[in-house]
Amino acid sequence: MKNKQIEEELKNTIENQRVVNGYIFSGNGNTANYEYAKEFAKMILCLKQENGYCEKCKSCIMFDDSNHADYYEINKEKTESIKIDEIREMQTKIYEKPITSSKKVYVINNAEQMGQEAQNCLLKTLEEPPDFVTIILVVNNENLVLPTIKSRCAKILFTEENEDNYTEEQKQRYEELRKIFRNVEKYSTIDLLNKLDILYKDKENFLENLNFINTIFAEKSRSDYKYLDYIDYVEKTKRKFKANSNFDMCVDYLILNIFKQ
Repeated sequence: MKNKQIEEELKNTIENQRVVNGYIFSGNGNTANYEYAKEFAKMILCLKQENGYCEKCKSCIMFDDSNHADYYEINKEKTESIKIDEIREMQTKIYEKPITSSKKVYVINNAEQMGQEAQNCLLKTLEEPPDFVTIILVVNNENLVLPTIKSRCAKILFTEENEDNYTEEQKQRYEELRKIFRNVEKYSTIDLLNKLDILYKDKENFLENLNFINTIFAEKSRSDYKYLDYIDYVEKTKRKFKANSNFDMCVDYLILNIFKQ
């Protein structure tokens, strides 16, 4: 696994027993989010859960052999649609208790390929899932996913950046953003406005900075779902900026909406 931050987030989720029923692994056109979804599924199903997964237990061996009774996957190409019948087929066994592990995991790759009927069908399961089930939606364009589904899933955001490859300038900038946004609830609006000169003065890297901020909120959403709303405001800010809205007003919009939460 190449992204150390996300790897640690997932391991900490397992260690602290904070696995929730629904996740969206949101990527940017590469396969990293799908590979991480499978790794996370293996962690959840592992019988020992040592450093994520042990590689030695019956569950890990069965998973590696693609023969795990408690793992189900819908994996379609990006050009293929996911039909409602495929979701219904998945749902036929979703309420049956696990066989090998204490949990069951369902991964839907390229989940944005579900039509509205299929998404509405899946929504019924996400509204009242069994405690032992985790559903991971792997998407590259989450704008195609119904808001009602997104609201019921914790989000892990993947970007192309690999922290090991950051330049010194990036590391310094990201560390400053990390200090602020990991503790954003401690600040008043005025405090945030004063601290966030780093955003106001860096229009050139604005989208890159917003992507990084969302990785922080994705991490914090593991323990507090309000950060899913923060992620949504960051995404709306990105859309405003791309639509050539006034830059300073875009930053103002982000800060004021985060504070009012």
